[in-house]
Amino acid sequence: MVRILMTGATGYLGSHLLERLAASPDRYDVTVIKRSFSCDARIRQWLPHIRVFDMDKAELASVFDGRGYDLILHAATDYGRKASTLADILQPNLLLPLRLLEAGISHGVRTFVNTDTMLDKRVSGYSLSKRQFREWLESLSHRVVAVNVSLEHFYGPGDDDSKFASFVVRSLLRNVESIALTEGTQRRDFVYIDDVVDAFVRVIEAHAESAPGYRHYEVGSGVPVPVRQFVETARAQCGNTATHLRFGAIPLRENEAMDVCVDISGLQALGWTPRWTLETGLAHTIELEQESILV
Repeated sequence: MVRILMTGATGYLGSHLLERLAASPDRYDVTVIKRSFSCDARIRQWLPHIRVFDMDKAELASVFDGRGYDLILHAATDYGRKASTLADILQPNLLLPLRLLEAGISHGVRTFVNTDTMLDKRVSGYSLSKRQFREWLESLSHRVVAVNVSLEHFYGPGDDDSKFASFVVRSLLRNVESIALTEGTQRRDFVYIDDVVDAFVRVIEAHAESAPGYRHYEVGSGVPVPVRQFVETARAQCGNTATHLRFGAIPLRENEAMDVCVDISGLQALGWTPRWTLETGLAHTIELEQESILV
């Protein structure tokens, strides 16, 4: 039995992780900390089967007292997309995990698994804050099993419209008149949500009882493609011939990486391999998104 304290469970990635973990109560005992005002619609069915603390109402000490967690899984994040201030971004990306890391070490938690990004730290306040916590995690890795999991562009059905893949797929399914895009020459590694969840489970199983030290894993499909190819593939699979794809209408972000290379060899050494190609992942996403539109 692995006793897990988890953040970010109400989000897209976190809800999928919780679903996988909570579905195996004989293997994982999950406690979630969240904000009292967070929408719990994604995880409502699991709430009777897990412990939940509202972090804005409970003292952090009460979350740890007498619990004996084996592992902290930090999946909470703020992307800085919804008029977030720098303080808003720093809270879940740096300050909260640092508090949890310190508290976990003092309470004998063996492992801390952090959700990171492949984005360059210069791209945004989000990526900078994630890099800053990664450095803190590494600096304290002599006292805990410190596992950093860097994600490339994950996608799947039911994600938020603020995410690029979801925005593109839903716009195409709605046959909008046009979509403003960059030139689309930058290469990204789009990885399907189920493969990301599989990767985290592999990491948890591999390091729940490891010796202290820093481990770093990168999660992607291993097959980067130009953004333009992703959009055109989605358009073809949606059967959309009406929407004008305005490539070049939006400038690239400052410090935008033009070619992202994801090294998945570390995860492969743990027995993980991506099961979804871009084509199969998009097809499944589009199928489920179409069903939700019809409901």
